[in-house]
Formats: sequence, C-alpha cells, structure tokens
Amino acid sequence: MRLTPEQVAIIRSAAAEVFGSDARVWLFGSRVDDSKRGGDIDLYVEVPHSVRDAVRRHARLWALLQAQLGEPRIDIVMRPMGSPSQPIHEIARLTGVPLA
Repeated sequence: MRLTPEQVAIIRSAAAEVFGSDARVWLFGSRVDDSKRGGDIDLYVEVPHSVRDAVRRHARLWALLQAQLGEPRIDIVMRPMGSPSQPIHEIARLTGVPLA
C-alpha cells in the first residue's frame, strides 16, 4: 500500500469527521500495488446509514483531504450500508485495503 501511516490517519480522521466514527474506508486502485508508481488516491467509503446531504458531505470530505494531503487527484466512491451494491463497490471491497 502506497500511503504513509500519517496519510492513513488523515483519511480516517477526515472520514470520521464528515460521516461519523462508524464510516469505513478502503483504499483501492493503483495505490494498493507497491510495485506501481504515482496514481491517484481511490477511496471507497461505506457510511452506516442513509446520508442526508450526501453530495455536500462527499465534497467536504474531498476538500478536507485535498487541504490536508495536498494531493490533487483523490477519487471517492461512497455507499450507505444497506443500499444496493454496484460493481464498483464490489471491486473496491474485494481488491482494496481497509483503512478504517
């Protein structure tokens, strides 16, 4: 996994701040593979309930991570637990590394 412990802590903290402490986060995509270089940060976030103002919260999480990590390429896929799963959700969970 190509994130530092500090980056992982920042991501976990930001997700908890925006979605609550029950939010679960996975890193997926190229940053999971230690043999690769570069690439954006792909995050899959499961929130424990239906999220009111989901678009606003998604944007808030992205802005927090952008400001704290200084990484311009952050992609966030969000899914309330219990909502229908889409293929991207399954791929992220199966190939990703849980962060929180």
